[in-house]
Amino acid sequence: MTGTDTNSRPITPFTQVLNEHGEQVAAPPALDDETLRGMMRLMKLGRHLDAKAISLQRRGKLGTFAPMSGQEAATVGSIFAMDPVTDWVVPQYREQLAMLHSGLTISTYLLQRQGNPVGSALPTATRLFPQQVALAAHLPHAVGAAWGSRLRGEQSAAICYFGDGASSEGDFHEACNLAGVLKVPVIFLCQNNQWAISTPFSRQTAASSIADRAPGYGIAGERVDGNDVLAMYAATARARARGLAGDGPTLIEAVTYRLGAHTTADDPTRYVDSAAAEAWKTRDPLLRYGSWLRATGRWDDDAEAECDAWCTAQIDAGVEGLNSAGDVDPHDLFRNLYAEEPVTLARQRKEFERFLEEKR
Repeated sequence: MTGTDTNSRPITPFTQVLNEHGEQVAAPPALDDETLRGMMRLMKLGRHLDAKAISLQRRGKLGTFAPMSGQEAATVGSIFAMDPVTDWVVPQYREQLAMLHSGLTISTYLLQRQGNPVGSALPTATRLFPQQVALAAHLPHAVGAAWGSRLRGEQSAAICYFGDGASSEGDFHEACNLAGVLKVPVIFLCQNNQWAISTPFSRQTAASSIADRAPGYGIAGERVDGNDVLAMYAATARARARGLAGDGPTLIEAVTYRLGAHTTADDPTRYVDSAAAEAWKTRDPLLRYGSWLRATGRWDDDAEAECDAWCTAQIDAGVEGLNSAGDVDPHDLFRNLYAEEPVTLARQRKEFERFLEEKR
């Protein structure tokens, strides 16, 4: 089933399984009930994690944090379609849920956002890359991982997450071009949340959609309702199967919306139209998916209460791990960078030390 977005430019259809009201408009993927409920639990965990992380950041416990609210379905639906052991997961900085699904603990994630070196430890049982802040710099890495797996004769694919802003970077072009030439099993998943910080999508590209760029690289492209977790699962599963069959990469554009700020250092009220933001709230992926789960007998008030309690327990355990790690030594900013400290870095370190001394 195809739906339409609310762009001011020519309308480009996207695929859906559930419409904005949670009504089924196409056949859902064949998933067992526990998996379907597990997707809901992970989405709700993301919403709980946003609230806690923002609170911790406001109290000075974390550094800058990028909320995911409104984009849970795009991440959860796609990551559930990947093999948790053999596939490569290459996130940008708003894919906390993909990282948690890939074995990262909440406490480790929070420590990473705090700047604690312990937070850089990644699970060894899965193929998870660290978060990437530099836009699109990780896309070539995903191509390399997928290429390497194919050279080793492995049945594994790679999924790489990025935003619409990253699609304007040179690394995006280079990665798509190389992947298309080599026909490697990589999925480029663009979470088009309509904003690159304060730059609207209308100023990001003259193309009607990001997925429309795919033919230029000789790869498959698909535009998906990014607030429909079932549509995201189905599209990613198709892309993975295509890659493993030797048919090359896929560029998936997940049409979604950032319900809050770009990061905790941002004030979206300065540039986001309040009426448009309110309209997108009616498309909340949790409300949509929850409505369908209830209508099909897979979710009820008891399940909701049990899930909220589970989320709270997971978050509490993560915060406990954060607190038990102790304070971070700010001098770690300057350690383990160079064998011999450059003059410029030494000057910055001394200025920083004076700053710390003045704060005491």
